[in-house]
Amino acid sequence: MRVHHLIRRVAVLIVFVLVGVYGYLSLRGPQGVPALMDKWREIRQLEEENANLQRENDYRRDRIKKLQESPSEQELEIRKQLKLLRPGETSFILPDQPKQATEPSPIETPEAK
Repeated sequence: MRVHHLIRRVAVLIVFVLVGVYGYLSLRGPQGVPALMDKWREIRQLEEENANLQRENDYRRDRIKKLQESPSEQELEIRKQLKLLRPGETSFILPDQPKQATEPSPIETPEAK
């Protein structure tokens, strides 16, 4: 009876060890914790994108509402889209400023050394 009890304990211990090893390998594998972290990052990114799109939609809704309700807003938008000027108005077109590729390095002073 004692041997039977010992074999049963060893079998239970082996089962627990196998379950533990399987759990460890599952969590460390490609479908485990790293995949979960990637999904969380993707969810956060998509939530930010959704928030940005929602803000853009709200802005466009407000803009449409202003254009529907205000004749002066309509006129400004039409003039802007068609590049129209009223008699006596002058339009100035400035060239785009070239962008600097790198920032200028700070001048070293004797105190900095």
